[in-house]
Amino acid sequence: MEEDAGQSIPFKYPASDFLLTVGGMLFFLLDVVLDVWAVVTFYQQEAYVFMGLLMFLLLGSSALVQAFSWLWYHYDKDSTETRTESLVKSLHSLKILHVFQMGVYLRYAGLVRISICGFCCRKRYMEGNAVYLTHDLSLLRLIETFSESAPQLVLMITIIIQRGEVEPITILKALGSVSAIAVSVTMYHRSLRSFLPDKAKQGWGSSVVYFLWNLLLIGPRVAAVALFASVFPCFIAAHFLSSWMVLFFVAWQLKTNFMDSGGGEWLYRATVGLIWYFSWFSIVEGHTRQRSTIYHTWIGVDIGMLCGFWVWQMMKNPPNLELPLDPYVIFVIMISLYIAGLCLKVTYYKFCHPKITKQEEVECHLELMSESVVVPPNGEDVVDFRFMGHTERPEPSVRVNKRMRNLAGNFYS
Repeated sequence: MEEDAGQSIPFKYPASDFLLTVGGMLFFLLDVVLDVWAVVTFYQQEAYVFMGLLMFLLLGSSALVQAFSWLWYHYDKDSTETRTESLVKSLHSLKILHVFQMGVYLRYAGLVRISICGFCCRKRYMEGNAVYLTHDLSLLRLIETFSESAPQLVLMITIIIQRGEVEPITILKALGSVSAIAVSVTMYHRSLRSFLPDKAKQGWGSSVVYFLWNLLLIGPRVAAVALFASVFPCFIAAHFLSSWMVLFFVAWQLKTNFMDSGGGEWLYRATVGLIWYFSWFSIVEGHTRQRSTIYHTWIGVDIGMLCGFWVWQMMKNPPNLELPLDPYVIFVIMISLYIAGLCLKVTYYKFCHPKITKQEEVECHLELMSESVVVPPNGEDVVDFRFMGHTERPEPSVRVNKRMRNLAGNFYS
């Protein structure tokens, strides 16, 4: 019975995931350093407009991520915590830390500590808590990706085009940046898979396909927005706001139920509109294929229009810079890459996507592994393991991230 119990742990947190978490924290710190360096560089070049835009993106994204982090701490305030979080809460300074943009660092500190303790003590509930914290961090990184990294990449490509610095090295840097965005989306996808009944059979091959089609869909979108912004800088804000308002309205019409408060839900819907501006994101269960088809059709037409306006301006007022390719060729490449991404996405859903039809099947997996599920008053799910044949005192409950579980149900429905 000891062996069966060990196999019933719903969430595994191997050393490889811990190393990825530590690596993610280091890259997060490196990203902060590079952002500061970029701001200082713009200041030294007296490019105050670009510096102001970059600071707006950085501060706005950080405030958004900290808001979600604080709300999730507030929702989970009565749940099991790491010692790091408990210490901060006992000092009544958790809110202050988020005001000073330190909430994400606190989450990383809590995850690293509980991971080390879990590896040393080999406690099952610590392993589950580590996965719980990892799920929240993956969501926060996804929000940061589309509120900071993607807009920042658009800004950088726009600057490169306007300054005539279109060289092979700058193109490679842009490809590396969009690849980093696709990697962040792929890691979020890996977190969703922890809720699958056959997650052990889900290898990295399907994740590679997932990465490739996201790269091919997000890349042309970012490039099209940057091309349009390089020739019509005064109209890109109007394009974003009008598109975002439509997407925000759609998210509101779908009646999402992700956050535990009314204000938090409105913030989530506004953030979904921001994510949809760059990439598809499943937020409710049912009719996902139809919504995804409509979305990609609309984005494809929008990419064609943005690139078309750019080509028209290039032909009307030829720039002083020498482009590596003819504008018409670039237009065809953008559309072709997006279509290739759609074809690869269809291939993924045809051959790599798990056949899950209802969210209840995802939740059923958790219930079958435990004898009972205890739901506290605040709504957070806690799986309490009571294995047959055990005479020892049961360990503390394993936390289940309700937010990620619901997103997994939406994605695999």
